[in-house]
Amino acid sequence: MVKFEKKSFNELFDLSGKTAIVTGGANGIGKATALRLAQAGANVVIADLNLDDAKQVVTEIESYGVKGLAVTCNILKDEDLVGLVDKTIETFGALNILISNAGGGGGGRENPLKLDVDNFRRDFELNVFSGWRLCQLCVPHMKESGYGSIVFTTSMASIDRSPNMSGYASSKAAINHMVANLAHDFGPEVRINAVGPGATRTHALETVLTPEIEQKMLAHTPIKRLGEPDDIAGAMLYFAAPISTWVSGQTLFVNGGGDQTLD
Repeated sequence: MVKFEKKSFNELFDLSGKTAIVTGGANGIGKATALRLAQAGANVVIADLNLDDAKQVVTEIESYGVKGLAVTCNILKDEDLVGLVDKTIETFGALNILISNAGGGGGGRENPLKLDVDNFRRDFELNVFSGWRLCQLCVPHMKESGYGSIVFTTSMASIDRSPNMSGYASSKAAINHMVANLAHDFGPEVRINAVGPGATRTHALETVLTPEIEQKMLAHTPIKRLGEPDDIAGAMLYFAAPISTWVSGQTLFVNGGGDQTLD
């Protein structure tokens, strides 16, 4: 029987000495999460296509007295994923946390009568296959260290029903179920969970947001505002930190208590 160890409040969120990878960490939710992990004491590797922005985040990370590393990474290239994990181990000697945040797709533009099957497949390559492969690469190092936590970024689209979303939404739904199953493969040393953001003020949303759209989004949102990247980062920190050591295989939706659909 494993003995339960009572921790202080600060210890429950303490990531001192831990090393994290954050994919898509140069901006938006990824950046906010990287900074939260650094505040909690973790060294953080920022993996992103945009190396200049990643380096800027590393500068901010290191202001918290921890170490950062910027790595160019295209999650669709296996050699980049292998190189990312190798550089992390080479630099920090261990790996404890993976935030599988990078992804994408054509959500809202996926007319099934016009969508090319290659584009449908790409949704899964971005959101499912790349993260699964990273797990495969990271978990042995996490098990060796004795502490591991993986967190995927999923989406409200994974449970919503909307037109022109079949590829993106189904790939995000696959993440939820994949996480629930991988929890059984990776335990007890490694936990795996997912965070599903509602409408969050990232650059992508701001490019299409108008006052009218925002009003519609808030019509069914009890907490009457859109999300901020820090709101999502708080949930990521919860899953990464010791406070959630008996939580695995779960998807947590962070959405202001509602659903920001436009109908």
